[in-house]
Amino acid sequence: MSESDNSSTTSVQQKCQITTERCGTLTVIVQGDLAQVAKKAVFLTVHDMGSNCNAFNYFLDHPAVAEIKQRSIFIHVNVPGQEDNASDLPEDFTFPTMQTLGEDLVTVIDQLRVNLVVGLGEGAGANILARFGMAHPNRCLGLVLIHATCTTAGVMEYFKDKIIGWRLQNIGMNPTAEQYLVFHKFGAQLEQAENKEKLIQEYTEKLKTSINPKNLKRYVDAFMNRKVISGQLEKNLKVETLLVTGSRPSHVHTAQTMYSYMNKAKTSLLKIDGVGDVLMEAPEKFSQSLLLFCKGIGVLTSAAMPGIERQRSICVEETEGGPRRRTKSMEEYDQQIGRAHV
Repeated sequence: MSESDNSSTTSVQQKCQITTERCGTLTVIVQGDLAQVAKKAVFLTVHDMGSNCNAFNYFLDHPAVAEIKQRSIFIHVNVPGQEDNASDLPEDFTFPTMQTLGEDLVTVIDQLRVNLVVGLGEGAGANILARFGMAHPNRCLGLVLIHATCTTAGVMEYFKDKIIGWRLQNIGMNPTAEQYLVFHKFGAQLEQAENKEKLIQEYTEKLKTSINPKNLKRYVDAFMNRKVISGQLEKNLKVETLLVTGSRPSHVHTAQTMYSYMNKAKTSLLKIDGVGDVLMEAPEKFSQSLLLFCKGIGVLTSAAMPGIERQRSICVEETEGGPRRRTKSMEEYDQQIGRAHV
């Protein structure tokens, strides 16, 4: 089922082919040692359109994430046909819906013998994981959803995606499709952005050389035809959730709209100013909020947090026996996440 890749000195990696009931065979990359699953946090990641599980590499390799990475296992799921240099999906393959993908993710963790996960998804992957959280609340400790959406495609989005889908199917990767996917990933106001040139160049090169355009078109179609979940969120999404958005993504309003439909007692919204791609442009800020969220749901509780831990160590209360350390309450953690409009 799997093959080991020990090229990384910091973690063991396994490539697994996991057969699901309705999504076919999924290529899954396990980063970390599953033999340590009882001792570590386990993250289940799902990527956005125009990428694959490698989209999380830059973030996870950043020094600011070292503490989280050392204490965690990451299960990276590739949506069918989206892995690097993938062959065309068979013509008779029924590409799964967003709902089917979300529901069938449980097969991945079942076969890997993992009981509980924290979902980490971006864009279309965030939509998939929201559905997973509602379908399998007993297998999900919490969700971290970047640039998530809960509504159906709007009229303009629908026709734009239709045009892009046609170009991907008939022309392959092309300037129009590339521009749309760059806009989707990095957001509006590109001309005002700083330090984006290299990131965008690397991303477009990957689109040209690594992502199969016909398979990508099928993922775009599935996302475009997604069913609305806004009416289900408050009642059915019972796990703690952190919604994350940059101030410059292509659909900044979608995360805010999703937040409006959710149970506010279990949901926090983090908006990071001045960025479009949170994972690539703000790894330090996002990793701090991610760790705060994880501590709040009872995982990575012993992981040090630069800045925050130092503040805690000098925060004391006078008692009859003298000063003692005052630790933050869960409510204070939640307030800090909610205030993290950075």
